[in-house]
Amino acid sequence: MALQLYADLCSQPCRSVYIFLNKNNIPFQLNEVQLMVGEQHSEEFQKVNILKKVPVIKDGDFTLAESVAILKYLAGKYQSPDHWYPADLQKRARVDEYLSWQHTTLRPQAGNIFRMKVLFPIMTGGPAPEDKMQEAQDELTKGLESFQEKFLQDKPFIVGTEISLADLVAIVELMQPLGGGYDPLEGSATLTAWRDRVKTAIGKDLFNKAHEAILNAAETLKLLTQGQPETLAAAKASFRKYFK
Repeated sequence: MALQLYADLCSQPCRSVYIFLNKNNIPFQLNEVQLMVGEQHSEEFQKVNILKKVPVIKDGDFTLAESVAILKYLAGKYQSPDHWYPADLQKRARVDEYLSWQHTTLRPQAGNIFRMKVLFPIMTGGPAPEDKMQEAQDELTKGLESFQEKFLQDKPFIVGTEISLADLVAIVELMQPLGGGYDPLEGSATLTAWRDRVKTAIGKDLFNKAHEAILNAAETLKLLTQGQPETLAAAKASFRKYFK
């Protein structure tokens, strides 16, 4: 049986695993879990992952959650090209360094802008307060300054001359605000050039396919909830934790 991937491509970590599987020609079956309507809370999905989160893979009898753990597992099991997760100890440490750092910086910062641009209006019926939006954008700008100065520097990619898991995880996070019409890299020639290199390394067709859902998320959510009170209630319940 092919490897099973449980995912929602509106989710950044899900996209990283989806892209890695496709780019490395690893056979898999995609099982969609719609986060926007709370399918991750269903009894059926809890049998797959009691943590109620995606992505999850099932490789035979082996089930694994958490995107970073999944990416490292796939890189090892399927012996992906070395540049993804280098055997060289110091290069691998640089990948791990970024993966450890991004959890409390770019990930929440970029995700917060998407939530305020797209989810907040669903929850409240109106736009997010301008001061809160500006604060979120300022926080992400600071995070991007650290990303460029500490991790990217003057290199083509985070670890050097080739794409790695670090670049893959970074790019999916930084595409998230575009789902709300906000480009966090606009105005930075260095970071937009890096994004273009990552797109090319992944393959533009695959990159665009992986990000189609998030770039259309606002319209999709509107269509899902329009005139459907039960779906809207499920969406609000799923998003409520972000707006406490």
